Amino acid sequence: MSRSANHSGSGESNRGSDRDINRNPGAAWLWLSLGVLVADRATKFAIEQYTSVFFRHPIISDIVVLVHNQNPGIAFGFFSDSTSRWLVPLLLVGAVVMMVLLAWLLITGRAGGALAHSGLALILGGAAGNALDRVMHGGVTDFLEVRLGSFVWPAFNLADSAITIGAVLVLFELFLDGRQRTGHAGAKRA
Repeated sequence: MSRSANHSGSGESNRGSDRDINRNPGAAWLWLSLGVLVADRATKFAIEQYTSVFFRHPIISDIVVLVHNQNPGIAFGFFSDSTSRWLVPLLLVGAVVMMVLLAWLLITGRAGGALAHSGLALILGGAAGNALDRVMHGGVTDFLEVRLGSFVWPAFNLADSAITIGAVLVLFELFLDGRQRTGHAGAKRA
């Protein structure tokens, strides 16, 4: 019996969620967000459980260093010296608003093509990972530091990496889409 002929009976309820995802492919990207959140939390948990704050261990010479830092600020240490009692609540509210917007863009399919969907899913997962850290600890656990000579990139974590990679993917799609539209417009004029 063909798949299209078998739309009645008990098999209907088992495939309902498959059809929902097929009708709304953007929702499937939420699994990538969940994967980022789980991986981020797992790496931070390992650092928090097996190292002490200010731990340092070179991974690749003194270029890539495993560290254990608590960052009360935002990405890459910005605002980490702030003494404002409003910083954490404002960052959490901002993160929740952004996560709702990103989830809506993904679920409604308004995120663009595959690069933008994957980019927004990575950003959503990273934002959720850092927001969860803020709720649990009042700050974010960072554990990787990159050094090149006297240059030291501020410590970061998997969530920060996902956010950065996601932003690059979104920008890349915007750039590609703009070039394709320009190419199509030029072809129509000719």
